[in-house]
Amino acid sequence: MPFQDLSLDDSMIQKIIAKFKRNNMIAWFVPDRQTALSKALSLIPEGASIGLGDSVALQQIGLLDVLRRESKLGNYRLFDRYRHGISPEGVEDDGLNKYRALTADIFLLGANAVTLDGKLVNIDGAGTRVAPLIFGPKKVIVVVGINKIVRNVEEGLRRIKEVAAPLNAARHASKLPCVRTGKCNDCSSPQRICCYTVIVDKAWGRDKGRINVIIVGEKLGL
Repeated sequence: MPFQDLSLDDSMIQKIIAKFKRNNMIAWFVPDRQTALSKALSLIPEGASIGLGDSVALQQIGLLDVLRRESKLGNYRLFDRYRHGISPEGVEDDGLNKYRALTADIFLLGANAVTLDGKLVNIDGAGTRVAPLIFGPKKVIVVVGINKIVRNVEEGLRRIKEVAAPLNAARHASKLPCVRTGKCNDCSSPQRICCYTVIVDKAWGRDKGRINVIIVGEKLGL
């Protein structure tokens, strides 16, 4: 059956936030994109170095535009892999900035799915998004729309294969089978974007509070 978004109320959102806390991560719920932008900026200290993971949500809340403008003024050091957008055609200095992101003060990304019990589910192509999520940057900020919330990890993986992966493949103008079929296939293409599956069950105890999740009460991303 087609994948459907969950219907969530305030009490369910608060339970998710509590689950993230139990899993050594910090989560907030904000009602809209503008509030999400303000919250994300409040978590980034002036002068910080910032790495980016491929994320439509970061664009949609206006965060990339602000960081690019402020970095030109010297307020941040932005390792910008996506200066003209987030498609491969627009990538500049990718060979350097994807490595710089691993040791940045702040790493920004979205998520493919968030579970009701406070887990993050992501599938990546080259690993440049999930690697800094796990280790490296001092602080990680994940911006996720309410449409990314799922019941459990299994449903998160299903969402990725039936919704996110085909849409991402199409966004990157690839010729993967999932672009034609609308569903993830076990392909062997060199363009394959479903290579590394990372499930954050719990942040390491010494990294408590390193991962920050901003849940936005709007549909964001893919």
